[in-house]
Amino acid sequence: MKPQQKVSVCCCLGLLVVALAAALKEKEKEQVLWSKSWLDLADKDAADSASSALPTQTQTQPPLNLMVPLTLIDSAASKGAVCLDGTLPGYHLHPGYGSGANSWLIQLEGGGWCNSIRNCVYRKTTRRGSSKFMEKQLPFTGILSNKAEENPDFFNWNRVKLRYCDGASFSGDSQNEAAQLHFRGQRIWLAAMEELMSKGMQKADQALLSGCSAGGLASILHCDEFQDLFPETTRVKCLSDAGMFLDAIDVSGGHTLKNLYAGVVSLQVQASLAPPSADPRGLWGACKSNHALCNSSQIQFFQDFRNQMLNAVRDFSVSTKNGLFINSCFAHCQSERQDTWFADDSPVLGNRAIALSVGDWYFDRLPVKAIDCAYPCDNTCHNLMFNEDLSSSSMTYSQSTRLSFTVLNLPSALMVPIICSRCIMWFHSVK
Repeated sequence: MKPQQKVSVCCCLGLLVVALAAALKEKEKEQVLWSKSWLDLADKDAADSASSALPTQTQTQPPLNLMVPLTLIDSAASKGAVCLDGTLPGYHLHPGYGSGANSWLIQLEGGGWCNSIRNCVYRKTTRRGSSKFMEKQLPFTGILSNKAEENPDFFNWNRVKLRYCDGASFSGDSQNEAAQLHFRGQRIWLAAMEELMSKGMQKADQALLSGCSAGGLASILHCDEFQDLFPETTRVKCLSDAGMFLDAIDVSGGHTLKNLYAGVVSLQVQASLAPPSADPRGLWGACKSNHALCNSSQIQFFQDFRNQMLNAVRDFSVSTKNGLFINSCFAHCQSERQDTWFADDSPVLGNRAIALSVGDWYFDRLPVKAIDCAYPCDNTCHNLMFNEDLSSSSMTYSQSTRLSFTVLNLPSALMVPIICSRCIMWFHSVK
């Protein structure tokens, strides 16, 4: 294991283990609400990402984007590599061609975690815990797009989206017989890699393991294992989009994330930095719902958090092989959305879009250490916004740092977008 990668993996894995072990029984009801709310939000994010690919009721033309079918891993059952509910795991694969025929990109799906028996039982009734509820096909956009104008460096690679259904970032190997829960993330990872190697990945001359959020953490955890699949002659690198999680102090001075691990990057403001338990007087309510309403001291609290994050990646950034793209945007999973990955008006740092920066780093064209100025300086952001009526909530993106949020009356467990440069995308070179 490379020294720098060992630091990254151990720190993240240790936090995950401590956080999962700290789940408290008296919080289980709240956690179920959190889990359901997070999954609803994650589904809306996926729906927004796919909206341009799916025809409306009045449309008759075919989808604009490539739709890739789900493949279940039939050999997984004999290995005990199953989702939370015992169903087979799956993936979506679009074959490469031409110069990309022997290049492979593996995208690990994100979607939070479950951290108690109760919310894991709930999770297995969703696509995040059972292949019975997974979409039969998904649009490939952003880093998975098959169009050169949308994905200039990876469009003709073999591109795979590995579905996430174990609840712990493709890690763990246990079960709870009483609740009929299977925690087999590590086995799913191994079964998937074995399947993809048999599909031609063993011949890869270039490979990139990537993921966002819980999938971004998984790309860190499995980076060295991924490298070990290939000979020394294969270029192997790992990308983590919004997959770094800090043990940050909340507004009451406590460590909510350590004591009760409740999510992913996009909950840092609401459920980790300013959870209801740390804000009994509700002083952060307006700020959490609408960041434009945050006062100067609250903004400073966010900036202090930004500084903690930058300090945390300082050692990582020293290596010339590693890369950083950290922008000050209210956004999540920017590598998976076409409008944030590579478009005419996508976010930029140093006049380079995310897709170009990742390509520069992967192919060693340029060193990439791109760190944005402090919020709200960046007017190229596509900021995550929430709107709610009496029957449903939705979220959209706005290309502006002048956010005009609809005031929300959402459950306290529902996450809001993360602040400033917490939307980290970092890259690790292992070859």
